[in-house]
Amino acid sequence: MLARTVTHALVGLEARRVEVEAHLQRGVPAFAIVGLADRACQEAKERVRSGITSAELEWPLRRITVNLAPAELRKEGSGFDLPIALAVLAASRQVPFESLEGIAAVGELALDGRLRPVGGVLAAAEGARQAGFQRLLCASESAAEAALAGIEPVPLFHLAEAVSYLRGEFEPVPFEPVNGDHAGPSPPDLSDVRGQERGRRALELAAAGRHNLLLAGPPGTGKTMLARRLVGILPPLADHEALEVTRIHSIAGLLPREQLLLTDPPFRAPHHTASVAAIVGGGSGPRPGEATLAHRGVLFLDELAEFPRPALEALRQPLEDGTISIARVEGKAVFPARFQLIASMNMCPCGARGDAALECSCSTARLAAFRDKLSRALLDRFDLVVAMPRPRARELAAAPAEASEPIRARVVAARERAAAGASPVRNAPADELLGRAVDRLPLSGRGRHRVARVARTVALLAGAEEVLPEHVAEALAYRSPTELPVA
Repeated sequence: MLARTVTHALVGLEARRVEVEAHLQRGVPAFAIVGLADRACQEAKERVRSGITSAELEWPLRRITVNLAPAELRKEGSGFDLPIALAVLAASRQVPFESLEGIAAVGELALDGRLRPVGGVLAAAEGARQAGFQRLLCASESAAEAALAGIEPVPLFHLAEAVSYLRGEFEPVPFEPVNGDHAGPSPPDLSDVRGQERGRRALELAAAGRHNLLLAGPPGTGKTMLARRLVGILPPLADHEALEVTRIHSIAGLLPREQLLLTDPPFRAPHHTASVAAIVGGGSGPRPGEATLAHRGVLFLDELAEFPRPALEALRQPLEDGTISIARVEGKAVFPARFQLIASMNMCPCGARGDAALECSCSTARLAAFRDKLSRALLDRFDLVVAMPRPRARELAAAPAEASEPIRARVVAARERAAAGASPVRNAPADELLGRAVDRLPLSGRGRHRVARVARTVALLAGAEEVLPEHVAEALAYRSPTELPVA
């Protein structure tokens, strides 16, 4: 007796079709799962057995072999529980064979037969739709996520409901998409920042042109406070971007259940003790790291010089290419990683450097070790570098500055002008100024290109038809401060 169901396994961010074959034969009762299943998948044997008996169904006293095909594809996670249970029930004639046609399934079983949501349902639903399946059996909590893929979800609370549905005895409540605003909590507002006009201007330029930004200065100058307010002036994600970001966070198991779709750019701020694999992804079955979770959004590295240098250097390639390729013996996974890098740091280990009221107490050896953390190759990838001084008392006591909303409106308008093809070009005097800067300043070819991009953003925000010399001059002013100690 043989029966098949269909589900999908995740390879990186891609869903691969998996046929779950259940074979029952005479012999000593046993239950084996083959097909390169990981530990969580192997443990499905106990969950499926308990779930079937808890649903008051018959556990077949046969030698049961479940094959997850293709056998060379690694299977991970508990999402195979439901398709395994349905295949076993179909092989034991408790579910009609023909009822499984055109249906895919994904979900974890509790010991009492309840269905639990799993990560990556959106990717599995997209894979099922692309393979021609019409419906997806899943936990009721996952139905909204599955519907984003354009497939009809069949929301279920219990394995007994799934069996009754396949027998034609039960019809679940039709899923109705939830309408309304699904945005997350409001980000902090820029009106909270007192003073630091240069930093605020750099933040607006970074948002309008998707530029990487480094904020450097003594502790307590508002670097972190300013960086965390970037998402408040970024435009919402386009529909295809929102679906892409939602898929990534679903696979990582980080999708908030109260949100149907992630419409705001993600903001990721890993601690400086994070490993290389945590930042760029990795593991035996490669999983996305912080750089991929920040795709279409912001990756904020607070205390940049405290991060391990290998982790920082690993970001150089995705900053240029927008992707991360993780190679393992079992295969290779390619993750998207097109993010804005925002970082903050002190100018020396003691933090006094750059503050006129304090004297740096760092030894030569400590400064040398501090320099070794950051390479010029990494800093060359920052379009904007701002030295932030300690704010004065009158600035801290001043009235609230401009709020995020009008700044966001200017950012959106600048991006719309760029998308509409109204991109300003440099006039001859601006081109000449940029050429002189390359000769006199330590600007690499990449640095020259990034200065030109920032100057174009300045012109877009100003509504200018050409990139003028003053736009290039402002862009040049945001190059690395000479007092920043780097290798």
